[in-house]
Amino acid sequence: MVKFKTLSIVVPMYNEHRSIHQILDLLRTVHLIDGIGKEIIVVDDCSTDHSAERVEAYAQQYPAMGLRLLRHTMNQGKGAALHTGIREATGDYVIIQDADLEYDPEEYNLLIKPVLKGFADVVFGSRFMGGNPHRILFFWHSIGNNFLTFLSNMVTDLNLTDMETCYKLFRRDIIQGLHLEEKRFGFEPEVTAKVARVKDVRIYEVGISYYGRTYAEGKKIGWRDGVRAIYCILKYGLLNY
Repeated sequence: MVKFKTLSIVVPMYNEHRSIHQILDLLRTVHLIDGIGKEIIVVDDCSTDHSAERVEAYAQQYPAMGLRLLRHTMNQGKGAALHTGIREATGDYVIIQDADLEYDPEEYNLLIKPVLKGFADVVFGSRFMGGNPHRILFFWHSIGNNFLTFLSNMVTDLNLTDMETCYKLFRRDIIQGLHLEEKRFGFEPEVTAKVARVKDVRIYEVGISYYGRTYAEGKKIGWRDGVRAIYCILKYGLLNY
């Protein structure tokens, strides 16, 4: 059994005032197995609404929950927010949590189990395996996700089912040891390509739930991000940048 004391939860945030308090409620109340503690790092990517103020108020209301707010003075993108949060993380392992409600923090324990059993250094949470709930939304998005995962697997020689998933759990020294460049949604293919090249890294995948949003509900990713993802797969996977 592997022992670790603290999980760092990095939450990139941009204009999520409608849902940020809900995700913070979930993060505050989730109980991690084996007595693991939580470090919650919210990175505000220069929101133009009241998201940051809501996080500050929440931190004051619950001072014991280990909540930190970091702020960008200009909007840089989700990837840039993740870079900031990952750099500041101090836990033994790091997981990524979107500020919306598409993913359920109660399922952190699913990703943690292969680590505690001594099998995994990195764990991906797959929306496309297992018997967990999955909201039915966009056909072409699912085709795009499958294609990007297929292309990523071709150049990394992995057999993932969901490269674009938000839920990725990393041993902290591994993720902090990567030189990450992508400032927007290209983070996912870049980090996948670079972690696949880490010597003797053990990557696992577990099934998770997915409660997707529509664009009217705040979803931000678009077709341009898909094109960028293809570029990133080739750049970081095939050309080994």
